Amino acid sequence: MRVLALHADVIVVVSEVWQTTCTAARAGGEAFVIDSPIYPEELRALPEVLEQAGFAVSGLLATHGDWDHLLGRIAFPEAPLGCAESTARRLASEPGEAARRLRDFDAEHYVAGRHALALGSPQALPVPGRLELGSGSGARELELHETGGHTADGVAYLLAWAGVLVCGDHLSPVEIPMLGPGGGIDAYRATLERLRSLLARSEWVVPGHGAPIGAGEALAILEEDDAYLGALREAGESAPLPRSRDDGVQRRWHAANVASLRDSRS
Repeated sequence: MRVLALHADVIVVVSEVWQTTCTAARAGGEAFVIDSPIYPEELRALPEVLEQAGFAVSGLLATHGDWDHLLGRIAFPEAPLGCAESTARRLASEPGEAARRLRDFDAEHYVAGRHALALGSPQALPVPGRLELGSGSGARELELHETGGHTADGVAYLLAWAGVLVCGDHLSPVEIPMLGPGGGIDAYRATLERLRSLLARSEWVVPGHGAPIGAGEALAILEEDDAYLGALREAGESAPLPRSRDDGVQRRWHAANVASLRDSRS
C-alpha cells in the first residue's frame, strides 16, 4: 500500500487492490479513520503506520456501505464505527452481507489469514451535519454532506481546516460512475452538484478508488462524469465513456450501468 500525506493532519493510504483509499484525520488529540484498505497485511500495518505518525485513532467512519469500505473494524476492532443514517439503515437491512462479500473476495483471490469482520452496531450520523474531532482549542469539525447515486446511501466528509474532501465512490480518476443497487442517474447527478460546491473549498479530493487528486482535476472529472450520465440516459449502450477511463474493465461497468438503467425502466 502507498501512504501519502496531504496535510499535517491528514494521511491517505491507497490499497494495492482497486486503489481503494483510507483517510486518517486528526485534531485535538484524537484521530478518525475514514474507509479502509483491503488486504490483510495492509490492515495489519495500518495501526502501526498511524501510531508512528502520531495519529491516536479513536473512531472509524465510512462513506457508504459497500464491503470494501468497512474493513477498518479489522484493523481497529475496539473502535466504534460511524456512518450516515442511510448507511446504518442499509447495514441493518443486510445483516452479514459485508462479511459474506469479504469471504467471497478472499476465496476468489486466494487470500488467507484474514480476521473475521464484525461491524458491531454502527452509530448513525445525521446528514447533512457536523462531527467534532478532538477536544479543547485544537478541536476541529468534519462536515457531512449527502451522497447518493452510486448506491442508495452515502456521505462525503469535508475536512475544511485541511482543505480535504473525502467523497466515497465519486470523482474517481480510475472508474466511471457506477450505478449499484439503489443507485440511479438522477441521484448521482444531484450528488455531483453538491460536490461541485464543496470543491471550491477544497485543495485535495480523496475518491474511494484512485489516488488523491487536486480540486481542479476533480472538477474536470465531475464534468466528464455528468456528461457521461447524461449520455447514458439518452443513448444507453452507445454513450461514450470518459476518454481517460475508456478501457475493457470500465466498458464492463458501463454494460452493468446500461442493464441497471434498463431494469429501472421496466
